[in-house]
Amino acid sequence: MQKIYMDYGATTPVDKEVLDEMLPFFDKYYGNASSIHSFGIDAFNAVEEARERVAKIIGAKNDEIIFTAGGTESDNIAIKGVAFKNKDKKSSKGYNIITCAIEHPAVLETCKYLDSIGYKVKFLPVDKYGIIKLEDLEKAISKDTFLITIMFANNEIGTIEPMQEIGKIAKKHNVLFHTDAVQAVGKVPIDVNKLNIDLLSISSHKIYGPKGIGALYIRKGVKLQPILHGGGHELGLRSSTYNTPGIVGLGKACELGLKRMDEDVLHMTTLRDQLIKNVLEIEESYLNGHFSKRLCNNAHFRFTAIEGESLNMMLNDAGIAAATGSACSSKKLKASHVLTGIGLTPELAHGSLRLSLGRKSTKEEVEYVCDTIPGVVKKLRNMSPLWNR
Repeated sequence: MQKIYMDYGATTPVDKEVLDEMLPFFDKYYGNASSIHSFGIDAFNAVEEARERVAKIIGAKNDEIIFTAGGTESDNIAIKGVAFKNKDKKSSKGYNIITCAIEHPAVLETCKYLDSIGYKVKFLPVDKYGIIKLEDLEKAISKDTFLITIMFANNEIGTIEPMQEIGKIAKKHNVLFHTDAVQAVGKVPIDVNKLNIDLLSISSHKIYGPKGIGALYIRKGVKLQPILHGGGHELGLRSSTYNTPGIVGLGKACELGLKRMDEDVLHMTTLRDQLIKNVLEIEESYLNGHFSKRLCNNAHFRFTAIEGESLNMMLNDAGIAAATGSACSSKKLKASHVLTGIGLTPELAHGSLRLSLGRKSTKEEVEYVCDTIPGVVKKLRNMSPLWNR
């Protein structure tokens, strides 16, 4: 039986070119990048080359990039760092932080924590496609607002937020703008200056790099309070011995992502559209998220009278690796906050399936998936008391 991976939104395989570039830094160039001897200088130079590569994929300057352990840490450093730097405003009447109800848990839970210790946080609702209303955003801003944090593209339903407009509103009101761009980097052209983005989170393992490494873009002049204390690495904002192999891998992944972006986007968009077209031919199947303002690799469906976990397991038995939601929350039994956030009832939300494509996905794999899903859906509906057809 063939095995088909349709869960690139959860993680990606490490690209062979990325792995090849990383390997020497485990045993040949193993020095601590903070050391001043030749071993350390070799590692330091590799770290700085990677920093340049990461900066380039988002149109930033080299010294505006710090390395972290991944997207979650980047989000925490950005949001808490700004909040703690503005602690004098947390008892004010207006909202301090404005975010979105369907954010990734790394943002959502961080904002909930800050709200619990005295900061005022506004969780903006979204429309049925998962897009915030710009008038709601502008209305929520006051003289006490110091941060807007809205994700670039949703990790579950793939909807892309109106970044250009959000950036303009943030700049107009002199409010810092952070975005979790973990799902967008490598799939959407990003220029932090054109979009007026002040802070941006990146994760390596979503772009064919290693796990456990990420980056945070911090616009020059933006001040953060450190949340880790130690040796003063990364402008004093992220103390920890450099994970040189991981940093090298992230840098190479960004270089390849920028080089291959046009080719990758065309390839995945073509396969995504074919997948959506075929699956929506199934009776009472629906697409979650926006039809066009969505990531090139994301197809998120729901099926009436279907239980998503059962669908996922049966597809796995057929050799197809998929997801019911994001990998960060897929083991939880409660309905996805993203799907209830776009107006679905828990019952409808539980009937959802996320298929996410990647650089290595093929037309033949998509055809197999499209041939397999209808039969699995039919079998589950035949067992369901909710299906009376």
